[in-house]
Amino acid sequence: MVTINNCRTLRKQALNSNLVNRMSPKRIIRAPSPCAIGGLLELLARPWTLHILWALSNNGPMRFGVLRRQVEGISSRVLTERLRTLEEARFVYRHYEPTIPPAVTYGITDRMQDIQKVLHQLEELSRKWQGDNKEAPSDRATSGTSRGVSKLVANAH
Repeated sequence: MVTINNCRTLRKQALNSNLVNRMSPKRIIRAPSPCAIGGLLELLARPWTLHILWALSNNGPMRFGVLRRQVEGISSRVLTERLRTLEEARFVYRHYEPTIPPAVTYGITDRMQDIQKVLHQLEELSRKWQGDNKEAPSDRATSGTSRGVSKLVANAH
């Protein structure tokens, strides 16, 4: 059984054993994580990655410009980088049509279907928590802060 501590140890060993390649002084390319979950978490935890996967899994295949509008706030450069990374990981496919202008469509692969189930479970959890936050009174309002105390006093009169 691989634990988080074992993953950390394996990662440190990989980094210390000359598996870190330096392409240029500004950019360091790291060796893949020797721990299976570590590599997946590194990929998914990058900024905008889950936003992109969520948009593609919910809305189906779409062109670059449409995807960029769906993922509000992302730059074209970052979207391009993330799509290339996701394509290398085989989570996203890229379909190129040699028309004028060229049409490039991105969509999720069969491999992504497994993660899509997890994304939908996270959506259900976030909706549940969002509902809990709206229904439950704020714990901070009655926690003894001066504002909470003044609300309690005002309600008592």
